[in-house]
Amino acid sequence: MNPNLLEAQRKLVPEMMEILHQRYRLLKFIGVSGPIGRRPLSIQADISERECRNLMEALRNEELIRIAKEGATITYEGSKVLELLAPSIEEWTGQSLIASKLSALLKIRSVQIVPGNCDVNPTVKSLIGKEAATVFMQKIENGKVIAVTGGSSVAAIPQHIHSIDNPEQLHFIAARGGVGDDIGLQANVIAASFAEASGGTYSTFYYPESLSQEAHEIFKREPSVIQMMEQYAQTDCVLHGIGDAERMAELRNTPENEKQLIREKEAKGEAFGYYFDENGEVVHRIRTVGIQTEQLEQVPLIIAVAGGVSKADAILSYMESAPRQTILVTDEGAAHAILEKLEDKQ
Repeated sequence: MNPNLLEAQRKLVPEMMEILHQRYRLLKFIGVSGPIGRRPLSIQADISERECRNLMEALRNEELIRIAKEGATITYEGSKVLELLAPSIEEWTGQSLIASKLSALLKIRSVQIVPGNCDVNPTVKSLIGKEAATVFMQKIENGKVIAVTGGSSVAAIPQHIHSIDNPEQLHFIAARGGVGDDIGLQANVIAASFAEASGGTYSTFYYPESLSQEAHEIFKREPSVIQMMEQYAQTDCVLHGIGDAERMAELRNTPENEKQLIREKEAKGEAFGYYFDENGEVVHRIRTVGIQTEQLEQVPLIIAVAGGVSKADAILSYMESAPRQTILVTDEGAAHAILEKLEDKQ
């Protein structure tokens, strides 16, 4: 649908565009979360249960969703409608303009924005995962070695991976050692999830991030570590999250003197074990065996995932020095907050 036609329709029948947008958003949530019941769906969409029921009935009448005892799911026809409408809806809502502005201001390859705000609605993280999976499947091409970090945003990607050409050529590896106590969010586990979802292979790599300097130097000479470093040098794609500096320091059980340094240096964001201030300068780094920031410059495809207004400063601090080939997948909450901060600087 032509965005100019959408705008003309909005002027002639403004209420029609509101209905279109409501149904589109609800269909998108069902596509990601289905099967899902009416109550949780109304919470996700931030509408009343009555309004949600009416919208669901309209979608079912057009055979865009199925409603069963376990909840609502999207149909093939519904998925096609979402795919066809997405560019026009993004144009009409101004989302594509914001994405273009951000990619230009951040000086990166592109920005993809999904509806919502992770801070308010945790389901939005699944939308980020789905969008990142789509970008990955479209762009990976002849890539073979894919390094992934840990974290909830990256963990939301594998469930949406499908239909990759020659998946047996893909090999997933952990981009760094373990962080925190949640095993499901560790890079090794997520790498295995990617391999299972795509039909590829993976390598496990166990490196604790709390080793002493002496133990770290010894560990680097291990054959498995040397082999992993060789794979980092051959990496074709990196999928990574961006963390809030103080939150990541807490997750790592960072010694108090290092936490104090991170605060004094006003670190905002963290990625790959590096802590960045608002100007993108590295103000602290941990001892870890993993992909290094200088190696990222040689990686053809980099997909960064992070969302929520609360992550705006962290995303900005990393993007100040991010490789130019980076694709950022985020949500409306973070995108609007980042754009406002960037425009305030000008």
